[in-house]
Amino acid sequence: MTKLTIFAAAAAFSLAAGAAFAQTSQEAAIKKAIEPRLGNGVKIDSVTKTPYGGLYEVRVGGDILYTDAKAEYLFVGRIIDTKTMQDQTKARLDEINKIKFADLPFDSALKMVKGNGKRVIAVFEDPNCGYCKRFRQTLNEMDNVTVYTFMYNILSEDSSIKSRNIWCSTDRVKAWDDWMLKGKEAAAAPANCTAPNDKIFELGQRLKITGTPTIFFTDGTRIPGAVDMKTLESKLASIKQ
Repeated sequence: MTKLTIFAAAAAFSLAAGAAFAQTSQEAAIKKAIEPRLGNGVKIDSVTKTPYGGLYEVRVGGDILYTDAKAEYLFVGRIIDTKTMQDQTKARLDEINKIKFADLPFDSALKMVKGNGKRVIAVFEDPNCGYCKRFRQTLNEMDNVTVYTFMYNILSEDSSIKSRNIWCSTDRVKAWDDWMLKGKEAAAAPANCTAPNDKIFELGQRLKITGTPTIFFTDGTRIPGAVDMKTLESKLASIKQ
């Protein structure tokens, strides 16, 4: 390698390092400027320059905001690629909110198997959630699916009591369906029965689950809300089980 080649390589490395440092400094400056304005002790997890429109992505938990290089404005909404009509924001949210499905504590979930059970999902539901009850109707009409239900008590004071009563029932899955589909409450749990309520609540908080139902798929992605049969079937068909 000639001296000229070595000099050129060194110069190129120096420029690249300088650009990376400048970008890091810019992102740090944006975080410093915006974080105090968000209030209520909200913390920014990361600031990243995007490839579109000179915008910077500001990630707060499982949410994304956008700002300009001077951090003068905040943009709340979706970035759509007009050539492909792809929702870039949704794709990014799916990426940052992915989980490792196999790491879920399935021994703390209710397990329902229908048909061959080859298609697998996990659902976080509150026993007092009306949307969860509607989604349970959808699941009741499906076949060839395994559903792990994590009772995630976030809506009412008695959600934990109902979940414990169901967990301590002889047939947990039947007790859950009786309540969610028919409104039939489970019998009071024995005093010596312990339910994984606290464990599931802590798990839901770590996974940044803010509403029920929240559905997780084996590819690690999630869908919040009571999706209809068509949407659920389409999502399952897109995943290699």
